[in-house]
Amino acid sequence: MKKTQNCPVEATLELIGGKYKALILWYLAEKKLRYSELRDRLNGITPKMLTQQLRELEATRLVHREVYPIVPPKVEYSLTDLGQSLMPIMVAMRDWGAYYMRQVQTASTAFMTEEISTAPISAE
Repeated sequence: MKKTQNCPVEATLELIGGKYKALILWYLAEKKLRYSELRDRLNGITPKMLTQQLRELEATRLVHREVYPIVPPKVEYSLTDLGQSLMPIMVAMRDWGAYYMRQVQTASTAFMTEEISTAPISAE
């Protein structure tokens, strides 16, 4: 962490905030993944950004990087016990996100239905 945190929510967001960190953690909860597997799952991430995010997650002890001494080099990423301890939060975020998406879809469908039913009928 860059600075002393006084708020636990702020401390948590400092660790998992941003566009990709939570997704990296989510995908690593399933199984160990290689760099290329993570890159393929994260649409639009640049190699530089993925490397940066993985380094930050390693530095905060949420992700473990295992380098195998073979040619060509093999590197796998996995969650540490500390990273695993975030999974209840990640599952809650997934569940809330699914709820939110349903609410938006329901509201959008209701709006579209209302728009169609109240639209004037043109006589052509």
